[in-house]
Amino acid sequence: MEDILHYIWKFRLFQKDLKTTDGQPIEVIDVGLPNTNEGPDFFNAKIKIGDKLWAGNVEIHKNADEWKKHNHHNNKNYNSVILHVVEKANCDVYNELGQAVIQCEIACPAHIKENYEFLIHSNTDIPCANYIGSMSSFHMNSWMNSLLIERMERKSNHIQELLTRFGNSWEDVFYVLLSRNFGFGLNSDSFERLALSLPLKYIRKQADNLVQIEALLFGQSGMLDSLKADDDYFSLLQKEYAFLKNKYDLKPLESYIFKNLRTRPTAFPQIRIAQLAALLHSSHGLFSKTVANEDLGRIRLMFHINASEYWQTHYSFGISSERKSKYLGDASLDIILINTVAPILFIYGKSTDSEMLCERALSFLEAMKPEQNSITKRFSKLKMPLNNAADSQAMIQLKREYCEPRKCLFCRIGHQLLTS
Repeated sequence: MEDILHYIWKFRLFQKDLKTTDGQPIEVIDVGLPNTNEGPDFFNAKIKIGDKLWAGNVEIHKNADEWKKHNHHNNKNYNSVILHVVEKANCDVYNELGQAVIQCEIACPAHIKENYEFLIHSNTDIPCANYIGSMSSFHMNSWMNSLLIERMERKSNHIQELLTRFGNSWEDVFYVLLSRNFGFGLNSDSFERLALSLPLKYIRKQADNLVQIEALLFGQSGMLDSLKADDDYFSLLQKEYAFLKNKYDLKPLESYIFKNLRTRPTAFPQIRIAQLAALLHSSHGLFSKTVANEDLGRIRLMFHINASEYWQTHYSFGISSERKSKYLGDASLDIILINTVAPILFIYGKSTDSEMLCERALSFLEAMKPEQNSITKRFSKLKMPLNNAADSQAMIQLKREYCEPRKCLFCRIGHQLLTS
């Protein structure tokens, strides 16, 4: 219930004749800025109480006695509170200095409470499913644009962690992010662990030798130890990896972390590792080349690689198959571009204050086909716009960050429904 009181205060949905518990009239000039960290709920509010103008912070609780329960009466951070906003003032409250804190009660409008209860307790995966269709295109497009930016910035958290780990080396971060996305969901974590276990500098030292790059990747994946294959190429990789493992003091992963479950042969982790090896062999300085290239088509060609000759007649070690090229398919290429190229361009642009790079990243998403998955299909049935990858990324952000955790109070669609 406290969340909805925050919502009512933030959007000034409280009653007009607001008064303190001792009857003084209140005029809210500025509700203040929401605080997501420790301390009072709203900073820098401006409130006229009686004939006196106050500037300070606002704390919100359902009941007044929660002030003491939360130990605010012993916390100096709450000495700046000029107003304690509650649904029920069931006691007086005092700050750490022993001074009484002015309080007021706000009522939750019946229609907001009813709509809130409907959204929060809805048993559907999208609480406002029956309402989305009535949103104006202007409001929906505005919200989708905001969600897309949120999605890009959310991905920056992981990239920032990697930058810290690699001493701000964007090439190393790009390598790890690219490897992760070659796992295509099912094996994403495993491929990231593979990249983290095999520093890019070792791949660079063998950059001119595709066999050695494959030996490093397959060896670090643990597949050269766990799999049995009676062919010359497998034996060659084992021999090369044994030498390189000793040279670089490498510790391989356990192969069981790579899953084949319910995947088509062309998506087997062995094929994805071979494709990744071919890409790392054919294009040195991938991050620099990606940043320097303004043309999405050329970037796409850079990532359009075929696995080595051995894999033209194999889907796994030791088992021959009919010859077939092992290029990344169009859908797989899109996933790489959407989840690797666009985010790192956007975040690099933010970190270097390059609005041009940020806009380029977003324009790339707008130029690509939308992702087809359970989330986009669900929203498409609700008549939400799905014209490109920018739209599909916005939908994923909406579903995962708002619908699933039921953060309807922070969603513009939820806001429209709550106040209707």
